Amino acid sequence: MENRNATVAVIGAGDFIGAAIARKFAFEGFTVFAGRRKGEKLGPLVAEIEAAGGRVVGRSLDARKEEEITAFLQDADAAAPLEVCVFNIGANVNFPLLETTERVFRKVWEMACYAGFLAGREAARLMLPRNRGNIFFTGQSAARELGPKGIHVAHLVIDAGVDTAWVRERIKEREGDAALANLDPGRLMRPGAVADAYWQIYQEPRDAWSFEREIRPFAEKW
Repeated sequence: MENRNATVAVIGAGDFIGAAIARKFAFEGFTVFAGRRKGEKLGPLVAEIEAAGGRVVGRSLDARKEEEITAFLQDADAAAPLEVCVFNIGANVNFPLLETTERVFRKVWEMACYAGFLAGREAARLMLPRNRGNIFFTGQSAARELGPKGIHVAHLVIDAGVDTAWVRERIKEREGDAALANLDPGRLMRPGAVADAYWQIYQEPRDAWSFEREIRPFAEKW
């Protein structure tokens, strides 16, 4: 592992996709700033990365709070120039339309949209003076404005279930224990595969940037 003078901020470093992204970039030599609502849950991830020789800071972070996002990204940039910001807040809910309350909708909007706006704005504020950087979302894009200024903004569409505890529980509820026990190995996407997709986007040359990429497992039924 060759250390880089660069930081990646993972906003929404949960147990699956976020953790896989943190591991991938740490392995590639980045200093990792990992944030999630319950920061105490980052302990195993931090220990794993540090044991492998990586550099990582784990922190409690409510991405809906402007002051917390601002401080988190500023601290990441102070550790080493902020090269990549990944917005990976999970905002999954399991309600039919007519059972979705205003409160539930507002909470999802705050996590998936408002928090993404805060993260993108503050990351851009730090990256623009250097005319370089990468802001990756699982939700929205500011590519038209920031691309010509050297900031690669990309939207990764994950058009499939990711192999997480939450998804497996939904399969069990809808299809039963047998379906979960006999799950087709190609049905769900590995969190590590999502992290690899982000890394591939990061490595794109400036004259061939992608602004939206859609990934799905080969066995998904259309």
